[in-house]
Amino acid sequence: MTATDPALTALAQGWCALSLLHGRIEAHIERALQARHDLSVREYSLLDVLSRQHAGEGGHLQMKQVADAVVLSQSATTRLVTRLEDRGLLERYLCPTDRRGIYTDVTEAGLRLLAEARPTNDSALRESLDEAAKNPDLAPLVRVVETLKAPVPA
Repeated sequence: MTATDPALTALAQGWCALSLLHGRIEAHIERALQARHDLSVREYSLLDVLSRQHAGEGGHLQMKQVADAVVLSQSATTRLVTRLEDRGLLERYLCPTDRRGIYTDVTEAGLRLLAEARPTNDSALRESLDEAAKNPDLAPLVRVVETLKAPVPA
């Protein structure tokens, strides 16, 4: 294969289109969340992920799992947790069965803010997908995104 290989060129163009779609969606959602709720996309994502935890076996996520879910490094995730904890939106506590483990829960204030921000996130996502669908290069990707379902945990 060479740098001018048509398959590689097509692959690179597809990746560029996907990256462009992601960037546009994230930027639109970011502006909406910041303006209405003083939340970044990452903060919203973290609150959303942590709000889905449960008290049952395996219901609480370790920091590595949280980092993977919000697509950040562990250190960036820890800093993000600290910022939201300082705002009273999250709280940390020791794992009752393993004192080395630290879990993070969303506070009542965090749950309220998440509930207020969810419609903003959802409508900004819809708006950005509708706008991207007008672009012939992005429209096929929008159709794919609209058909995706959340993966079922194993």
